[in-house]
Amino acid sequence: MARILVIDDEEPIRYLLRVALENNGHEVIEAAGGQDALKLQAASPAELVITDINMPDKDGLEVMLALRRETPRPRMIVMTGGGGALSDRSLHMAKLMGACALLQKPFSLGDMVAAVESALRDEAAA
Repeated sequence: MARILVIDDEEPIRYLLRVALENNGHEVIEAAGGQDALKLQAASPAELVITDINMPDKDGLEVMLALRRETPRPRMIVMTGGGGALSDRSLHMAKLMGACALLQKPFSLGDMVAAVESALRDEAAA
């Protein structure tokens, strides 16, 4: 299966995603923020990155920009909470930057697993 990097400053969300994805056979690495995520990705690249947008040290859009310069580029799934116009704009920007899936919190674990499987299928077909 795939190596997946999950980036979110909320530990309960990272935990739930790790358990759900590991139960589907994936290897999951966790980062609590963008800076740590970029270090982890540089040391041992993941095929897929799941990132929150709103994080204190480096937001998800900044992480996406940095990862777009990497080779090979990981596929990216973006999630955000809060709703409203700011979240909508952030998700729109993430889509323009190449996110393969966008999820608004709260989402079901089933929706996340489906987004992951779709992203990995699309990568294999490319």
